[in-house]
Amino acid sequence: MNFTDQKGVYVSGIGQLKIEKESKLSIREMGALAINRAMDDADIDKLDAIYLGNMLSGIISNQQHLGPLVACQAGLKGTESVTLEAACGSGGAALRAGYMAIMSGLCDNVVVCGLEKMSHHDKNFVSQSIATASDWEKEGSNGETFVTLNSKLMDMYINKYKINPDSFGMFGVNAHHNGYSNSNALFQKKITLDQYLDSKFISGRVRLYDASPICDGAAAIVLSKHPPHKKKKQVKITASSSATEHVGINDRTSPLAAEGIKQSGQKAYKMAGITAKDVDVFELHDAYSIISTLSLEAMGFAEPGEGWKLAADGDIFLEGKIPISTFGGLKARGHAIGASGVYQAIETYLQLTGTAGNNQIKNEPRIGLVQSIGGTASTTLTHVLMAE
Repeated sequence: MNFTDQKGVYVSGIGQLKIEKESKLSIREMGALAINRAMDDADIDKLDAIYLGNMLSGIISNQQHLGPLVACQAGLKGTESVTLEAACGSGGAALRAGYMAIMSGLCDNVVVCGLEKMSHHDKNFVSQSIATASDWEKEGSNGETFVTLNSKLMDMYINKYKINPDSFGMFGVNAHHNGYSNSNALFQKKITLDQYLDSKFISGRVRLYDASPICDGAAAIVLSKHPPHKKKKQVKITASSSATEHVGINDRTSPLAAEGIKQSGQKAYKMAGITAKDVDVFELHDAYSIISTLSLEAMGFAEPGEGWKLAADGDIFLEGKIPISTFGGLKARGHAIGASGVYQAIETYLQLTGTAGNNQIKNEPRIGLVQSIGGTASTTLTHVLMAE
């Protein structure tokens, strides 16, 4: 496959903040700092548009209309700036908007910024706020949260495939191992499988290390029509797709089939002209171990009921067949909801340019897959990144 023949959008610059338990910066300051860092990296001083990914600012901070707030804070008054919301997939939705703006021919340079500040409130309030991305009439209003909903998915999986509930442990071990060497990660500590097994259950069979934390963060990526003026390896986004599934789990024909993930993935594979066998690194949405498992299966890396084996056998490690969560993922790097999809794209870019440092995967990766998910896999956004 010839890089120059692939249609796509160039990655020109990146900027990210360290994920924190509670940032001292305001949300506008966080977004502006990430954007300015990305623009400096791209060596540009003007943009055609800014696309922000955020879920909770209106609920938690009483602040909608982030577009002009962040744009002006970044010194970009007058630049088009809008916010996109797709629950935990908001960063991926913003990335897709930026991709489409360039591909349409309307823009030459845009910045995509994901940002979320949610640690300044009580955890129960934050959990309830996140639950507004469930089917509120059928789930959230009845006391369900994403912890309990993912616990139900895990129970369905364990019961259907008759596996040991401890089988998901290596997802957390891998994430924390990789987060240890990521200076931007919230959790820079390794854990053992025994520590995973000894960790407390937070809902049903979901352990502490099966779930991602509440935190603050912002990340930005500059997308361009033309290749950047840099000596480093060039990377294009060659595919962007989105698909939906019923928001309520009980409305789905087969919740474990993850049809939304599968459909989004198939669209992206077709657009990029690749299959699962061509993918060198997969930054999946590991908000919960069960979602990692379903994603690996739906995307063609494992048969139904066997996604967990890729973790247990070490195939998801940096040196494995299909590395995931290479900088700690949502579990250890942290899940600053609206920012996660952008962090994932940046981390994949670092892998493909060979600039991932201690987190670099083996060989010379050329194709990366990024997947950002809203809800319990009710909105899935998939992007394919390709290096020259």
